[in-house]
Amino acid sequence: MKQERSLAELDRRIAGCRACPRLVDWREEVARTKRAAFADWTYWGRPVPGFGPPDASLLVIGLAPAAHGGNRTGRMFTGDRSGDVLYAALHDVGLASQPTSESADDGLALYGVRVTSPVHCAPPANKPTPEERNTCRPWLVNELRLLAPTLRAVVVLGGFGWQAALPAFTGAGWQVPRPRPAFAHGARVVLEGEAPQAHPLQLFGCYHVSQRNTFTGRLTPEMLRDVLRTAAGAAGLPTAKYPS
Repeated sequence: MKQERSLAELDRRIAGCRACPRLVDWREEVARTKRAAFADWTYWGRPVPGFGPPDASLLVIGLAPAAHGGNRTGRMFTGDRSGDVLYAALHDVGLASQPTSESADDGLALYGVRVTSPVHCAPPANKPTPEERNTCRPWLVNELRLLAPTLRAVVVLGGFGWQAALPAFTGAGWQVPRPRPAFAHGARVVLEGEAPQAHPLQLFGCYHVSQRNTFTGRLTPEMLRDVLRTAAGAAGLPTAKYPS
């Protein structure tokens, strides 16, 4: 896969990808049949590129778009309850212009933060296969390379994202410790840069903002804000005092 010269070019190429037949069939079927609550929507129905400024110093990595969230709206973590939790927390710590993310044209802006995922198509049952994860990895490698001049910290949401991201860091020019660090909420690992533009990265683990985790209290808003604020500090980003 070629190295794109800009994130805008990368995003365009991602949106046209048809490399995984199962995911292509699923995302397009969902876009045709829709959910009753969104019957008047024209679904995006394509791979969902990352979202955020091209000079971000903090990257948030999730899992994959939701069938009726990102696959509907065309923006990462937009239009579903996981996104409601994530963007509310980003707003609380001063990294987003508003606490909600409902559509791609709702005016939301991120400050120094980009949001992406290791798999760009909505998978059936929210479970991409290892082969699909590996097929999608070069997109994340290229995204990391393009962000390398400014990137200083990364928050990975969930164990799947953690395992998918570690090889991508290696491919993009960072040295991952051996043995590979295990995922845990609150985990913090330093990745040394090997490529010329790859500065040392602070890597943070955080439970995923899934409904299962947030409804059961495994991940609370306070826990999420704490990780985001710590990571923002490592990235050199100013933060706001969030609610107690």
